[in-house]
Amino acid sequence: MMRALIFMLSLLTVLPLWAEELRVAAGQGTLATAIAAANPGDVLLLQSGLHSGAIVIDRPLTLTGGHDAIIDGMGQGTVVSIEASDVTISNLTVIGSGQNSQETDAGIKILKADRAIVENNRVLGNLHGIDVHGGRDAQVRNNTIEGTRNPRMNDRGNGIYVWNSPGTVVEGNSVRWGRDGIFSNASRKGTYRNNLFRDLRFAVHYMYTNDSEVSGNVSIGNHLGYAIMFSNKIIIRDNLSLSDHSHGVMLNFANNADVSGNLVRGGADRCTFIYNAHKNLIYGNRFEGCNIGIHFTAGSERNVLTGNAFIGNRTQVKYVGTRDIEWSFEGRGNYWSDLASFDLGGDGIADSAFRPNDMMDHILWSQPAASLLTGAPVVQLIRWAQSNFPATLPGGVVDSSPLMTAPNIEIPLKYLVMEAEVATRRNESEIDDFDVNDLSSH
Repeated sequence: MMRALIFMLSLLTVLPLWAEELRVAAGQGTLATAIAAANPGDVLLLQSGLHSGAIVIDRPLTLTGGHDAIIDGMGQGTVVSIEASDVTISNLTVIGSGQNSQETDAGIKILKADRAIVENNRVLGNLHGIDVHGGRDAQVRNNTIEGTRNPRMNDRGNGIYVWNSPGTVVEGNSVRWGRDGIFSNASRKGTYRNNLFRDLRFAVHYMYTNDSEVSGNVSIGNHLGYAIMFSNKIIIRDNLSLSDHSHGVMLNFANNADVSGNLVRGGADRCTFIYNAHKNLIYGNRFEGCNIGIHFTAGSERNVLTGNAFIGNRTQVKYVGTRDIEWSFEGRGNYWSDLASFDLGGDGIADSAFRPNDMMDHILWSQPAASLLTGAPVVQLIRWAQSNFPATLPGGVVDSSPLMTAPNIEIPLKYLVMEAEVATRRNESEIDDFDVNDLSSH
């Protein structure tokens, strides 16, 4: 037994010495032939040109080259299938997957293989870009992924699809077009950071994904920025949502999340939507220029909101309820741009509490036809009375310790340029048939 163990250890030590760098000429089937002849650990250096035909990697290999080395699946199935652990795909262009959504055709698919590395590639025009399907500890880094532009958004594929793949790191990628930037389903312990998402349905879409992190990402001009659904213990930190159409951040049946340092601005219908989500810590965020700053509904309880800024939203808070909900914590509340107050104590806390909604808000939400009376003298009288006699106010959000200054979140210049471009071209003709408020369609 001891001799056998020593032999195996010696084999593992010597194995890298056998690795070779093999040049693979462009052509039909040449890459598949080179893979079949390669030894574990070999490096296949793809030459410039078109490497036609889908491939399956069934042993530890590295495939690399330049972006002018193109692997083309010729419209059939998945282009590159990784079925062995410790495979690296780098510095290549991958095109030409099939369009079968039931088979999740993709540019690159990691299929129950561990420690795959997919980095610095251009993955263009495939149904799904990169599919991490059942492997552990995959790294998907610094890739440019551009999906299909099917007129029906729900018929497109995802830029990066993560299914049941613990420990996946998705970092530094640029994803445009297609359906969702990252769709993470039934997974855990993932890290999705510093990615750029544009012209998608959702930038990041979580379903049944737990104990993971979404941080430092940038969502520009998507239907929805960050949709965290049916997931627990998620860190959502330091992300940007700029000129997204419908929502910036959505918590739907999401619990025990840490939502901090995020900026949502630029005309979304709702900066934040919290639906049946409990025990979440929401602090240090800036919600600016939306139709509704935060829509809070469906019995969401035991959430802490403190240190946030609500700036220039048409309606700062939409909450319909009969009891008071306190939105300050340990003597520190939130900043409200429409609060006229003083700070005589000089401690940065306003001298009076703030209620973002009144009785007329509740009436208008439950009876939209009543909006015809908004300018009527009786409505103005009711609002004046409630502002001067708080005892007449209904239940709702109360901030007992409003802040006098708002947290500032800087935006790099290159993202400001992208945000401005989205704002100038946005019009109703760009909105397709997808309804982000139809939760059953997610």
